[in-house]
Amino acid sequence: MTRLAQAFTHEWNQARAARLAGDLDRAFHHLERAHILGQRHTRRHIQSHLGMLHVGWLRSDLREMAGQLARIVAATLFSRIWVPVGNTGGANVSALQPMPVPPDLQALLDES
Repeated sequence: MTRLAQAFTHEWNQARAARLAGDLDRAFHHLERAHILGQRHTRRHIQSHLGMLHVGWLRSDLREMAGQLARIVAATLFSRIWVPVGNTGGANVSALQPMPVPPDLQALLDES
């Protein structure tokens, strides 16, 4: 497993632990980090959006759920063609907006 894949799995597991502890804000934060790391890999990209959809469901946040459904379709079609680098993936940001990448994640992306 590559360091990038390991980092994605770490963020995913942190999100899961936070969700199980009832800390949905922390869970979503880790899903955003997983999204940044996984958005160029179709399976990981979709997985991060599914996680966000689940948090949206737990929050009864219809806007987040609708946004994630649209992003899951887009991730399926476009992950290997083009992604907005650094985009955190939540429905609270434009799906097309590149964003600054946190330095610790940028180092991992630079390796891949």
